[in-house]
Amino acid sequence: MYPEYLVEPMRAELTSVGFEQLKSAAEVDAAIKSEGTVFVVVNSVCGCAAANARPAAKVAAANEKHPDKLVTVFAGMEKDAVDQARSYMMPFPPSSPAMALFKDGKLVHMIERHQIEGRPAQMIADNLIGAFEEYC
Repeated sequence: MYPEYLVEPMRAELTSVGFEQLKSAAEVDAAIKSEGTVFVVVNSVCGCAAANARPAAKVAAANEKHPDKLVTVFAGMEKDAVDQARSYMMPFPPSSPAMALFKDGKLVHMIERHQIEGRPAQMIADNLIGAFEEYC
């Protein structure tokens, strides 16, 4: 676990633009199982989260067509919430950062860490926006 003071600014990058921070498995269940579309970001302290994932998520979330719910869990912090979110992302292996789009509780789009590392934030955002346009 990381000290809260270290991750708070990283959490705030997403929560300040409308993402809900989920801190328990029950909160994850309620969000993902809800009707409609849910965009889940597995946040992280790594450099690719800072340079690529969080900026891409923010750009995509600002798109005119976007998911009904924007939520995030933080790897290395709330283990139960992260594990529960990852259980819905199967068969994809656990990775952080990662991004997933659910529609009516079903996984419809996934971006893993290897698709985030080394790619510009706008390229990742464009991928997400394409999924939002299709499913939302």
